[in-house]
Amino acid sequence: MSETGNCIILDVDTGIDDALAILLAVKSRKLDILGITTVCGNVSLQQATDNTCKILELVGAPSIPVIAGAAGPLTRKSHYEHRVHGQDGLGGALPDPAVSKQADEGFAPDFIVEQAKLYPGELTLIMTAPLTNLALALMKCPELPTLLKEVIFMGGVVRGHGNITPTAEYNTYADPEAARIVLHAGFDKLTQVGLDVTRQTLLNEEAIGRLTDPVLRDYVAQSTEIYIKRYEEMNGIRACALHDPLAVGVALAPELVGRKSYYVDVETASRLCDGQMVCDFQNRLGEQPNTLVCETVDAEAFLELFINALNS
Repeated sequence: MSETGNCIILDVDTGIDDALAILLAVKSRKLDILGITTVCGNVSLQQATDNTCKILELVGAPSIPVIAGAAGPLTRKSHYEHRVHGQDGLGGALPDPAVSKQADEGFAPDFIVEQAKLYPGELTLIMTAPLTNLALALMKCPELPTLLKEVIFMGGVVRGHGNITPTAEYNTYADPEAARIVLHAGFDKLTQVGLDVTRQTLLNEEAIGRLTDPVLRDYVAQSTEIYIKRYEEMNGIRACALHDPLAVGVALAPELVGRKSYYVDVETASRLCDGQMVCDFQNRLGEQPNTLVCETVDAEAFLELFINALNS
């Protein structure tokens, strides 16, 4: 049994909002973080791994293992998001390259399988990146869905518009084949935290000003500057969405979201709609539901949880 009975692995491609998700997971002190796995996504695998180590040092948690995973999508070319996250993935907020924490030995998909076997029925995976590592883990261990307590993934959009193409959210667009493997793997509890709810969880400068730790406040302010500017350009609101932190929030306080079970799939062979997450709201396909889709969120309560955790 884990210390808290609430053991997690966080899987990240550490850009700006993944870093905020890591801060929330660590500072909440309610999650037994077995390790953080990294994958190519917003930035390269090496950059995501370095960024993760930097954030863990910043938050005083260098003992948490970091295990690198897939260096690219299953079949596609990598698609980095430097326009959104900056060249370093953290909006230039931690420019000092010197970091004493190093990644641990191992390969992320193997680590996921090993920990699932060590903690059967206890482990929750929180995925805030393209789902490549989990897809590879499923290829190695098809019985993985029977070993995990829950998978919570930030990805997709089922009612609104995309954030990388008109129809697709970035994580499902970056590796739609991986997302499809995960959706069809047969998980008992697979929770999708998509743009439909994350776009309601906004962090603005006033909220950042409420952070009491000057080191964390300065980091959050600096790292989100480019993020807020980009969000304002695209959406006309001077704030940024807490996409990845909300996935951690769902693990911490499930009552924050309203979930409903649907059959969900991902488009992998379309000229215009590659990476689009398709939710069968009216059961027109006659398939068994495979995903708990987050349809509502108490955005105000989540923002309070986020700020209180970082202030703890």
